[in-house]
Amino acid sequence: MAFHFSLGTVLRVRGIVEEREERLLQQILFEISQTFEAIAQTDAQLAKLDDLRRQSLFQHFNGHNLHASYGEVEELKKNRKELEARMEKLEQLRDKQILVYETARRNREMLTDMREEKRTAYESDLARVEQKTLDDNYIARRGRI
Repeated sequence: MAFHFSLGTVLRVRGIVEEREERLLQQILFEISQTFEAIAQTDAQLAKLDDLRRQSLFQHFNGHNLHASYGEVEELKKNRKELEARMEKLEQLRDKQILVYETARRNREMLTDMREEKRTAYESDLARVEQKTLDDNYIARRGRI
């Protein structure tokens, strides 16, 4: 008779739930890294614009270009603030998702440990029965001689 774990279906479901929560956590972490990269790009653009303004400080500059430059800087600063707010929300979501994932993992691990204990007990019983059969066969043979 093969080993059968009565809660096998529950274990599979909990494994699926854990995988789903892990994928969601990975997606959140990916979005955080993308947002972080976007903030870095925005900072680089701001630094580039600042350098261009410093270089052209003593040169003739068209007022329209100067106004456009300031507008671009303001737009980048606004974009950076939005990205920072998004990053904060994603970090809060990540913290919540970590708790959900850890709970799903603990639930799955509890059943996995239970399954391993049952399997060890089953294998031990099976080995005991096999040894008893071998001993009975040996005793039966010894008795005939």
